[in-house]
Amino acid sequence: MPDDLLVLFEVFPYAIAAGLIISTVCALLGVFVVLKRVVFIGITLSQTAAAGIALAFLLGLPSMLGAGVLTMLTVVMLAIPYESRRVPRDAALGAAFLFSSALSILIVSKSGFGLAEVQALLYGDLIVTSARDFRNVMWFLAPVLVVFLAFLRPIYCVFLDRDQAVVLGLRAGVWELLFFCLLGLATSGASKVGGALLVFSYLTVPAMIGLMHASRLSSVMAVSVAVALLATIAGIYVSYITDLPTNQVIIVLQCLMLVAGVLVRAALPFAWRVRTSWPRAR
Repeated sequence: MPDDLLVLFEVFPYAIAAGLIISTVCALLGVFVVLKRVVFIGITLSQTAAAGIALAFLLGLPSMLGAGVLTMLTVVMLAIPYESRRVPRDAALGAAFLFSSALSILIVSKSGFGLAEVQALLYGDLIVTSARDFRNVMWFLAPVLVVFLAFLRPIYCVFLDRDQAVVLGLRAGVWELLFFCLLGLATSGASKVGGALLVFSYLTVPAMIGLMHASRLSSVMAVSVAVALLATIAGIYVSYITDLPTNQVIIVLQCLMLVAGVLVRAALPFAWRVRTSWPRAR
């Protein structure tokens, strides 16, 4: 196994590096996505980025440009304070998801791409990440990570209690817009390599595990990142030795870790009750 891992790092260095940065950034942002209860925004923005990539290919433009522009337009729409409107944000997310999904299929149906090209275009494949793909990922995600960590406190205050944040003098709308813009940049930068499903998985499953087993924000973020990184390395390794699709293996491993977390969480109170009720030796 150690030899296989060394070979893996030698053969797929860009895939591993891209997977680590994507999983880290998405896991951190995902904590706030889950806290805000807008989980569906992950798959919506990822699918929008895929539609932008397809549109860019059709028009002969850089793929990342198409993903970024279309995703940021969607972010602006979703950053509206829906709390004061009749239509909830979930409904707007659903409409955006349906539009981008249908648009992607319509574009690729007229593009003349083959099935393999369409699948790579819309769903990504982490294992085939090139040096150019990795540079594009870094151009998008590295600034997102820096800005997010720099303004972590006000973003957390707004997401934890919006009304209290307003009382404290924070401009809630500005900080929410900043977060959604960072989320849009992250998903558009990661979707070309990771694909919609893998990015959505990074934005939800690790955060769920972190919130399940930790209470402080720093601990939740640490657990989320650790889960995402572990699933990424293990997923790339398993897909390499079994010749299975990398993205789907990573997603399955994350979901299995979530199930294991649920079982552990349920077993701990039971084990504590058994221990405390067991007769002590005199």
